[in-house]
Amino acid sequence: MKAIQVKQPGGADKLYFGEMNRPIVNENEILVKVEAAGINRADIMQRQGKYPPPKGASDILGLEISGEVVELGKSVSRWRTGDSVLGLIPGGGYAEYAKIHQDMAIKKPDE
Repeated sequence: MKAIQVKQPGGADKLYFGEMNRPIVNENEILVKVEAAGINRADIMQRQGKYPPPKGASDILGLEISGEVVELGKSVSRWRTGDSVLGLIPGGGYAEYAKIHQDMAIKKPDE
């Protein structure tokens, strides 16, 4: 998948599109085809090298996502493929696909 990556800490000029492995969902996670990702202060600080990702989180920037569920972990019961969701994740939103725990996802309003 394509993802925005950071060459080295600094400004937006240090970002580039690169290839990454698609995330593998755990039993309680869903995989979302990202349609939109937010840009917030934490993302900017992480890009600048001032805010490391949480331990175990993706090193891809992006904490806010919105998109369509394309894959379910084996214990997921709240969602179905095709559902439109949004949510906060610990990293990985600046990519074609991102994973999120089923309890952290919210149904995207129709309007």
